[in-house]
Amino acid sequence: MSTAGEKTGRIQLLKDTLAKAKSEDRAALVAYLPAGFPTVDGAIEAVKAVVEGGADVVEVGLPHSDPVLDGAIIQTADDIALRGGVKIADVLRTVREAHAATGAPVLVMTYWNPIDRYGVERFASELAEAGGAGCILPDLPVQESALWREHAEKHGLATVFVVAPSSKDERLATITAAGSGFVYAASLMGVTGTRESVGNQAQDLVERTRATPGARDGLPVCVGLGVSNAVQAKEVAAFADGVIVGSAFVKLLLDAPDLPAGLAAVRALAGELAEGVRRS
Repeated sequence: MSTAGEKTGRIQLLKDTLAKAKSEDRAALVAYLPAGFPTVDGAIEAVKAVVEGGADVVEVGLPHSDPVLDGAIIQTADDIALRGGVKIADVLRTVREAHAATGAPVLVMTYWNPIDRYGVERFASELAEAGGAGCILPDLPVQESALWREHAEKHGLATVFVVAPSSKDERLATITAAGSGFVYAASLMGVTGTRESVGNQAQDLVERTRATPGARDGLPVCVGLGVSNAVQAKEVAAFADGVIVGSAFVKLLLDAPDLPAGLAAVRALAGELAEGVRRS
């Protein structure tokens, strides 16, 4: 175990990866996949497949019984993972093995309750030890995040907060000042899922977030919710630092007749999206 003050987390790798994409005049491709779906080993293989296809950053979802931000596709996958008995140890193993195999920055996307029950210091320490780059915490109010941020910083982990079109400028300023790694901009009000269009709200939200003091210090803004194909990825890449895709990958795994077919499908989609995020 790391000693107090020793930073083993990969926040710098996350920052470097986003900066590299920017230097190549493109948005970063951020892929979301839940741990334990379709199995623990299957999820690790799926993470490898999306990175092989072209994803720059991976979010590993910690399955939750009441995923309020997630739509039907991810809820279905979470349910399969939970019925399969997935535990936090499996999530950490997924991070460890996926990062070791790909070298990509891997974050955990989780609701606050599992971390709170597991122990904040313990979770931060073990996530860093596993080579994790940080956490995306969609339901942790920034005003109540000091304890988590203290431990995340100590262990070299990013704290990514979620903003929405309804977020007032004052709240955006608070979040960009407190957050690290990047800001997750939800493109619309609602839950995750694939959609016909991503909408104008996303561009306005990115511009407002970038105008805050924290973002002016270089905190990237990545957009998620609704992106499912290369055309949409290109649309979002025109104004965002990163394009986050989750439900489209999960749906391919859900619909596949077997795991090898699912892995081939997510690898191919990642390749298409990686082309889409190139601006030129």
